[in-house]
Amino acid sequence: MLAKLIQIIDNLTEFIGKTLAWLTLVMVLISVTIVILRYGFNMGWVAMQESVLYLHGFVFMLGAAYTLKADAHVRVDIFYQHFSVKSKALVNIFGTLFLLLPVCVFIFLISFDYVISAWHIMEKSPEAGGLPFVYLSKSFILLFVFFLALQGIAEIARNILIITNEAEALN
Repeated sequence: MLAKLIQIIDNLTEFIGKTLAWLTLVMVLISVTIVILRYGFNMGWVAMQESVLYLHGFVFMLGAAYTLKADAHVRVDIFYQHFSVKSKALVNIFGTLFLLLPVCVFIFLISFDYVISAWHIMEKSPEAGGLPFVYLSKSFILLFVFFLALQGIAEIARNILIITNEAEALN
């Protein structure tokens, strides 16, 4: 059952990560277009510039869960690198339970009213010609917390299987 839960969450995170890779390409292409229009044709659109900002936020916020899944996050592993597989699994469980998940809950709690108030007023860009949906951009914070916590749960489950010698169920 744990292996199935891990697989479902990992598949979702993998899908999001691969989608974000394409969004990164879109973001780069829009940025190049902005530069060409500005310096080549002396033209610019605030909405186009803001779209890069929105995409950038989206990529980084949702990319956090993919980074956790790939075990590519920053880790100070002076001691960790010398631990046994089971000791690493214990550290990962405690780190997720006592660091990652509480931080996710904290970010959710301090951001919820901020996001809801943006939705309540359907917040728009203060710039003339800006994008009319700042509230969507602010919602990325809650998506960030949700997907990062979800992947954290998968990591706890994965490490429980490692500790109980059932890790082969993941393959």
